Amino acid sequence: MVLLWATDRYLRTTDPAGFPALPLQSIPCCLQQHLLKATCGLQFLTQEASLCCLQDKRVENWPLMQSPLPTLCISTLYLLFVWLGPKWMKDREPFQMRLVLILYNFGMVLLNLFIFRELFMGSYNAGYSYICQTVDYSDNVHEVRIAAALWWYFISKGIEYLDTVFFILRKKNNQVSFLHVYHHCTMFTLWWIGIKWVAGGQAFFGAQMNSFIHVIMYSYYGLAAFGPWIQKYLWWKRYLTMLQLVQFHVTIGHTALSLYTDCPFPKWMHWALIAYAISFIFLFLNFYVRTYKEPKKAKPGKTAANGISANGVNKSENHLVVENGKKQKNGKAKGE
Repeated sequence: MVLLWATDRYLRTTDPAGFPALPLQSIPCCLQQHLLKATCGLQFLTQEASLCCLQDKRVENWPLMQSPLPTLCISTLYLLFVWLGPKWMKDREPFQMRLVLILYNFGMVLLNLFIFRELFMGSYNAGYSYICQTVDYSDNVHEVRIAAALWWYFISKGIEYLDTVFFILRKKNNQVSFLHVYHHCTMFTLWWIGIKWVAGGQAFFGAQMNSFIHVIMYSYYGLAAFGPWIQKYLWWKRYLTMLQLVQFHVTIGHTALSLYTDCPFPKWMHWALIAYAISFIFLFLNFYVRTYKEPKKAKPGKTAANGISANGVNKSENHLVVENGKKQKNGKAKGE
């Protein structure tokens, strides 16, 4: 029914000669293919539509790439855990996971460093342009290297679901904000589309920049996991959020430049990326203002950048508490 409606609307935009009055690039390319074949029996496509509709044969047999269903199932299970996990943990003691967090965070540092290196070296050796780069679907060794790095980038976003799992198992439910869930769920799910159709070209830039930022970010989280004693050396945590905000503005600028230069890359992906980056700017700005600009309130623990607490260890646990003029230790006032 949707296809029939879209077909009707498409036919209504044709001029008397029978050609589209609206440019085809204004319609998602794979819909173009269905519309042209369903309405006119035409087998031709525009060059842009051909490029966009071409599913990358290099990745079709790679894990998770045969169908979107595994990715959608993983994301659905993630959302179910976000909903049911806190209920399951309600009457349970939080898990102590310091060693796990240290290993996990520094493991993510190594993974993102690998992705950044592969994208940088692959794009450099392939002679990529940072202004406009089309997708090369050939088996050129450098292009396959870039496609593989982008696939690992997609996989890393699935692994990052563990960020949320660890929060819930440690009963840090206040850290599982809308921003946190929106960011994690959409990145993994949407990047499946990127790998399936455009595993190269313009797609390399955002992944390369983001993996570099994640090297810094997970380094911070790995260090923070050691406990309160290292907090005095982590004064730079607020700059992580600032760095991410800069990233989103650069993404918008880079994408707008691609549109301005009419770079042969799917236009709808460009516009979708701009809208996506704008949503992050609003959400991260809101987080930054609430965390660093609003008056501080007395809290039992410190909150790190992006709402992630330093290994869930509150500084107040290592200090004496004063109540009614009496010092308390372990929750009991002296003289009790």
